Amino acid sequence: MLLPILSLLAGFLLLMWSADAFTDNGAKIARIFNISPLVIGLLVFGFGTSAPEMLVSGLAAYDGIPEMSIGNAFGSNIFNIGLVLGVTAIILPITVEKSVLKKEWLYLFLSTLIVGFLLLDGFLSFTDGLILLSLLLLFLINVFRESKKGSPIDADILEINSQNQDKGRTWLLLIVSLIILVSSAKLVVWGGVSIAEFFEIDKLIIGLTVVALGTSLPELAVSISSALKKQHQMVIGNIIGSNLFNTLGVLAIPALIVPFTPELILKVPPEVMSRDFVYMLILTLLIVILSMRLKISRFGGFILLTALSIYLYQLF
Repeated sequence: MLLPILSLLAGFLLLMWSADAFTDNGAKIARIFNISPLVIGLLVFGFGTSAPEMLVSGLAAYDGIPEMSIGNAFGSNIFNIGLVLGVTAIILPITVEKSVLKKEWLYLFLSTLIVGFLLLDGFLSFTDGLILLSLLLLFLINVFRESKKGSPIDADILEINSQNQDKGRTWLLLIVSLIILVSSAKLVVWGGVSIAEFFEIDKLIIGLTVVALGTSLPELAVSISSALKKQHQMVIGNIIGSNLFNTLGVLAIPALIVPFTPELILKVPPEVMSRDFVYMLILTLLIVILSMRLKISRFGGFILLTALSIYLYQLF
């Protein structure tokens, strides 16, 4: 019993440190290369915090558990919006740029609709995977183009910045902090599950609370750290990027391995489309509605948390 408690405490301490270091180094990368914090949030934070879900999705599908792959993608998105964005907004209201609503949020919403359309037949096919991968590549190409539109920097200034802020060291710290971030979340999950099992708590309750929270801890920690440092665009980028990688990347991976595992049939459970997808779509739409005044207020954060609570209640 002592080991799970120590694991839980160590996990939370490492989580706080790594999230802080990850945010700081992400901001340094943005300054060194004159890249928008939004782009850093979309790519570095979004992909970094979604990488574990991609790995889990591929392994689950390969092991013949496609429901876990699809549930993992939808569930992560629901928690990212309801829990991560909700809690972050309650702690500190988040400023949203108008251009984000017209481009990134719109792309996320349209991608969500397309995923729903592709899964209406109850199956996730190889063709669906190619379409999802194409949408993800289109998004990445657009983000890279946007990253090059920053104001030009004088070469001398860039050289000084490179000397003052060692680029190699900054990238190394960013990667190390990401690894610790994900690993510490795993420590928290293992400790929490072990403690819950010791008290004979139902496994469904454990999965819906401890495990679900654990998979969203990296996004939550990074978003709170970014918000406290007034890096609002990194918060927005983290959520949009993570959800897009979940919606397009996590779902595409199991679909793309179908030709290599002919016996694999990626069937979509009916309740996933009638319940989980609907909530994911509603929460994605809620973000746009709550951002109309270019700020997600504390009340908006409370609405997102309430929507998540209703979803969890329905799961029971």
